[in-house]
Amino acid sequence: MCQATRARENGREMKTPSNGPVAAGRGEPLRVTRAATVVLDHNGVVTGWSPEADRLLGYRAQEILGRPVGVVSAQAPAGEGEAWHSPDCTSHRVREVTLRHRSGRAVRVAVECRSLPDTVDGPATLLLLTDAELLAEWQLQQALLHGVATQSPVGLTIYGTDLRVAWANQAARLELPGPFAQYLGRSEDELYPGSQVLSAQHPPSVTQIMREVLDTGRTVVDVHYRGCPPSDPSREHVWSLSYYRLQDEEGRPLGVCEESVDVTDLHQAQRRLVLLNEASAVIGSTLDLELTVRELAEILVPGVADFTAVDLMGDVLAGREPHVTDAGRPGDLRRVVHRSVREDLPEAVVVPGHEVDYPPGSPQWQCLSTGAPVLNAVLDPASPWLLDAPARSARMHKLSIHSHMVVPLRARGVTMGVATLMRWCDPLAFAGEDLLLVEELAARAAVCIDNARRFHREHSSALTLQRSLLPPKLPTHAAVEAAYRYLPADTEAGVGGDWFDVLPLACGRVGLVVGDVIGHGIRAAATMGRLRTAVHTLADLDPAPEELLYHLDDLVNRLAEEAEQANPSGVEGVVGATCLYGVYDPVTRRATFARAGHPPPALAHLDKPVEFLGIPAGPPLGMGWLPFESAEVEIPQDSVLALYTDGLLTASDGDADTGLERLSFALAHPDRPLEDICGTVERALLPDRPRDDVAFLVARPRPLPAESVAAWDLAFHATSVRRARVLTGECLDQWKLDELAFSAELIVSELVTNAIRHARGPVELRLIRTENRLACAVSDHSSTAPHLRRAKAGEEGGRGLFLVAQFALRWGTRYTPDGKIIWAELPIPHP
Repeated sequence: MCQATRARENGREMKTPSNGPVAAGRGEPLRVTRAATVVLDHNGVVTGWSPEADRLLGYRAQEILGRPVGVVSAQAPAGEGEAWHSPDCTSHRVREVTLRHRSGRAVRVAVECRSLPDTVDGPATLLLLTDAELLAEWQLQQALLHGVATQSPVGLTIYGTDLRVAWANQAARLELPGPFAQYLGRSEDELYPGSQVLSAQHPPSVTQIMREVLDTGRTVVDVHYRGCPPSDPSREHVWSLSYYRLQDEEGRPLGVCEESVDVTDLHQAQRRLVLLNEASAVIGSTLDLELTVRELAEILVPGVADFTAVDLMGDVLAGREPHVTDAGRPGDLRRVVHRSVREDLPEAVVVPGHEVDYPPGSPQWQCLSTGAPVLNAVLDPASPWLLDAPARSARMHKLSIHSHMVVPLRARGVTMGVATLMRWCDPLAFAGEDLLLVEELAARAAVCIDNARRFHREHSSALTLQRSLLPPKLPTHAAVEAAYRYLPADTEAGVGGDWFDVLPLACGRVGLVVGDVIGHGIRAAATMGRLRTAVHTLADLDPAPEELLYHLDDLVNRLAEEAEQANPSGVEGVVGATCLYGVYDPVTRRATFARAGHPPPALAHLDKPVEFLGIPAGPPLGMGWLPFESAEVEIPQDSVLALYTDGLLTASDGDADTGLERLSFALAHPDRPLEDICGTVERALLPDRPRDDVAFLVARPRPLPAESVAAWDLAFHATSVRRARVLTGECLDQWKLDELAFSAELIVSELVTNAIRHARGPVELRLIRTENRLACAVSDHSSTAPHLRRAKAGEEGGRGLFLVAQFALRWGTRYTPDGKIIWAELPIPHP
């Protein structure tokens, strides 16, 4: 801003202070009232010498009057001074000469020569002298003032002490069309009604800002101001304003000067940059495809457009790989989301989730076909594609939608969909800068959408694999009533390796198992399937729970070795799991559990608080350096067992202790239906989107009544075979199972015969009746296992177990601490 300004408006003179050699309020240095004056006669003799000339050159009037003016010249001897003044002074041309001060030093002065009217002594000449540097600085200041007033791109407006317009330079007047006189005496708020100060640290009105500047003298710099100028009332501009006080030589306020620079383009560029930064932080925050599309729409409206609709190809939404040949099929598009500045969405024609039918030739069709954006800065209502879409045309005409833009969503060279943007509230049409911004946003969103699509495909594959490996429903079992919940992790974590099972075992017993494989994704699901299959196979052999965990531990170690060989880096090769396995015997009403790094089971009693059973905590599977131990517990009637993975306890807030408290609350009152208990557990412990897989199993054990079990001790003698057949027949007669008598007596006869011939006594026979099975079990005190073989034609024996296998539904051997039990089961026909 210029430091010396003189303005006359409305008959008032306003002055600004100067820090240069020219004092405030003074005029041109060669003006007669300011310059040193010397009067010469026609011979160049000094006839007049002003006090200013005395101060400039040091000669007093009595020392110079009557002498040739050349005595003060530094270029020529006295009497030859005609070289620096001319008798022809009609041009008023200013020349620069060097004169000699009375002290002898050289003085550079500017000289203007003027002719005076003839006197009685003849013609005379007036010389106006001033310091050459002072004149040069004054001329530069004058040029600066002229440039500020007429050529400067910075708008300057001077407001009087009443804070009303007193003067404005040419740049400021460009925003004020028509004669400038009509704006004199008006305030800033009157010139720009409805405008807004954007800087929060300043008052909301520029008039208030100027009042503070006028009162305090404090300069205010770079106040951002938004409004519509009189020259462009339909478009909003942003200015950077600065204010400082104008005052006279005594420091009295004369008004306020406003400097204004239109920074609309810079402001819009900054807004676009902020929008891009916001988009990079918001779009793609999750791997949820639809959420990613919604995040894009929230950035576009109201940041860029008044309405946007995002449509994607059907293959993309299904997680399939989009094909280049599908780009020209707009009929395959589906509306994912639309967003408007109005809540009632008057622009929407299609409901999200439905197919979108764009007519041929429409911008969307062109965009899909070419992969290039289409910008209709000014929408033509008579466009052929609008005539082919009367519903859209009617909406656009009703809402006065005037600008339209369609941008493709492309990733890896494939167009996955389009984003349509429209304006009707914003009076400005879409410009090239808007298109570049939306293309950048669409490109970022397209990559996130493609990542979400690919993750969705992998997640769906893993989930399908996992669900195929889990039991579709729990088997009906006489020994337990069971219910379960399985909730896969949210889309970010991916599916995990949690599993559960209810396994029917020999003699009416049931196995309960819950496990959790470390990690997520297809690998974890596949490992879970292998472990679950191994548990099924091992359970058929009927080992003790701790022995089953030993075998699982060996399997996990082998899997880890295979993975490590396939992935030496170890990142993909990490394999580990936890497991809880238990066997419930409805005859003894007791359960035996063993666990490998897994949370203990919970037992909900009818008459006391929920108990977390003290099962010894073994190491997770795959550690291979600590033994597993089992513990046997009594299971009261009408109680409920709960087996679960650790995701259940940490799902809410990550605190396992809090999870145990909530689980205790949810399991209270075990006399409720098991589905109700599962629902309570789900509501009390699980958020809508758990971070980890959650599997839990609740089981209500059903002890067998005493009348469903028959047991006899048999003498270790061959005569016991006949007695076993008789006892079996009598028992089946009491149970009204006469149709099973022949098969059961044959099986019992062969099992008792094998025990007496090949084992050690004592021998016990037990018959167990459940809802659909009859179990025949013979125990002895030998660990020698029988083997099924095919007897040769000439052999008299060796066909016993073969006969058992032919008549029994299934059979097997279970080892006990004292020996073994050979059992066989027959199906009980339903009436």
